[in-house]
Amino acid sequence: MSTQPQFTDWQSFLQLVKEASTQGQLEMLLAMLMTTDERDTLVSRMNIVYELLNGEMSQRQISQMLGVGVATITRGSNGLKECSNDEKNILLSLLSGLKSDPDE
Repeated sequence: MSTQPQFTDWQSFLQLVKEASTQGQLEMLLAMLMTTDERDTLVSRMNIVYELLNGEMSQRQISQMLGVGVATITRGSNGLKECSNDEKNILLSLLSGLKSDPDE
Protein backbone atom coordinates (compact mmCIF):
# COMPACT_ATOMS: atom_id res chain seq x y z
CA MET A 1 0.00 0.00 0.00
CA SER A 2 1.40 3.39 -1.05
CA THR A 3 1.53 6.21 1.48
CA GLN A 4 2.08 8.84 -1.21
CA PRO A 5 -0.53 10.32 -3.54
CA GLN A 6 -0.43 9.05 -7.11
CA PHE A 7 -0.64 12.54 -8.65
CA THR A 8 1.46 15.29 -7.12
CA ASP A 9 1.69 18.21 -9.51
CA TRP A 10 0.01 20.34 -12.15
CA GLN A 11 1.81 18.49 -14.93
CA SER A 12 0.15 15.23 -13.82
CA PHE A 13 -3.24 16.90 -14.17
CA LEU A 14 -2.37 18.32 -17.59
CA GLN A 15 -1.20 14.92 -18.78
CA LEU A 16 -4.48 13.37 -17.60
CA VAL A 17 -6.46 16.04 -19.45
CA LYS A 18 -4.44 15.49 -22.64
CA GLU A 19 -4.97 11.74 -22.44
CA ALA A 20 -8.71 12.12 -21.81
CA SER A 21 -8.96 14.55 -24.73
CA THR A 22 -7.12 12.17 -27.05
CA GLN A 23 -9.55 9.41 -26.08
CA GLY A 24 -12.62 11.64 -26.46
CA GLN A 25 -13.30 11.50 -22.73
CA LEU A 26 -12.50 15.09 -21.70
CA GLU A 27 -16.05 16.17 -20.88
CA MET A 28 -16.64 13.08 -18.76
CA LEU A 29 -13.33 13.54 -16.91
CA LEU A 30 -13.94 17.19 -16.05
CA ALA A 31 -17.54 16.50 -15.03
CA MET A 32 -16.29 13.79 -12.67
CA LEU A 33 -13.44 15.86 -11.20
CA MET A 34 -15.34 19.12 -10.72
CA THR A 35 -18.49 20.00 -8.85
CA THR A 36 -21.20 22.06 -10.52
CA ASP A 37 -20.03 25.09 -8.51
CA GLU A 38 -16.44 24.57 -9.65
CA ARG A 39 -17.53 24.34 -13.29
CA ASP A 40 -19.61 27.51 -12.90
CA THR A 41 -16.64 29.25 -11.30
CA LEU A 42 -14.43 28.22 -14.21
CA VAL A 43 -16.91 29.66 -16.71
CA SER A 44 -17.00 32.87 -14.67
CA ARG A 45 -13.19 32.96 -14.73
CA MET A 46 -13.24 32.55 -18.53
CA ASN A 47 -15.58 35.55 -18.77
CA ILE A 48 -13.42 37.60 -16.40
CA VAL A 49 -10.26 36.92 -18.40
CA TYR A 50 -12.05 37.57 -21.71
CA GLU A 51 -13.48 40.90 -20.54
CA LEU A 52 -10.18 42.02 -19.01
CA LEU A 53 -8.30 41.20 -22.21
CA ASN A 54 -11.01 42.75 -24.35
CA GLY A 55 -10.57 45.98 -22.40
CA GLU A 56 -13.99 47.49 -23.07
CA MET A 57 -15.31 47.35 -19.50
CA SER A 58 -13.99 48.50 -16.14
CA GLN A 59 -13.38 45.97 -13.39
CA ARG A 60 -16.47 47.29 -11.60
CA GLN A 61 -18.61 46.82 -14.73
CA ILE A 62 -17.30 43.27 -15.17
CA SER A 63 -18.06 42.60 -11.50
CA GLN A 64 -21.63 43.81 -11.90
CA MET A 65 -22.20 41.95 -15.16
CA LEU A 66 -20.96 38.63 -13.76
CA GLY A 67 -22.29 39.04 -10.23
CA VAL A 68 -18.88 38.53 -8.62
CA GLY A 69 -16.88 40.72 -6.27
CA VAL A 70 -14.38 43.28 -7.50
CA ALA A 71 -11.69 41.33 -5.61
CA THR A 72 -12.40 38.34 -7.88
CA ILE A 73 -11.86 40.52 -10.94
CA THR A 74 -8.67 41.93 -9.40
CA ARG A 75 -7.31 38.41 -8.86
CA GLY A 76 -7.96 37.71 -12.54
CA SER A 77 -6.23 40.93 -13.49
CA ASN A 78 -3.24 40.10 -11.31
CA GLY A 79 -3.01 36.68 -12.94
CA LEU A 80 -2.91 38.27 -16.37
CA LYS A 81 -0.02 40.51 -15.28
CA GLU A 82 2.11 37.36 -15.11
CA CYS A 83 1.41 36.58 -18.80
CA SER A 84 3.47 37.83 -21.71
CA ASN A 85 1.78 39.88 -24.42
CA ASP A 86 2.02 36.86 -26.74
CA GLU A 87 0.27 34.67 -24.16
CA LYS A 88 -2.45 37.30 -23.70
CA ASN A 89 -2.99 37.52 -27.46
CA ILE A 90 -3.22 33.73 -27.74
CA LEU A 91 -5.66 33.56 -24.83
CA LEU A 92 -7.85 36.34 -26.25
CA SER A 93 -7.85 34.63 -29.63
CA LEU A 94 -8.87 31.30 -28.07
CA LEU A 95 -11.60 32.90 -25.97
CA SER A 96 -12.86 35.02 -28.87
CA GLY A 97 -13.15 31.91 -31.01
CA LEU A 98 -15.36 30.29 -28.37
CA LYS A 99 -17.49 33.33 -27.64
CA SER A 100 -21.15 32.58 -28.22
CA ASP A 101 -23.13 35.08 -30.22
CA PRO A 102 -26.53 35.81 -28.61
CA ASP A 103 -27.91 36.74 -32.05
CA GLU A 104 -27.23 33.27 -33.49
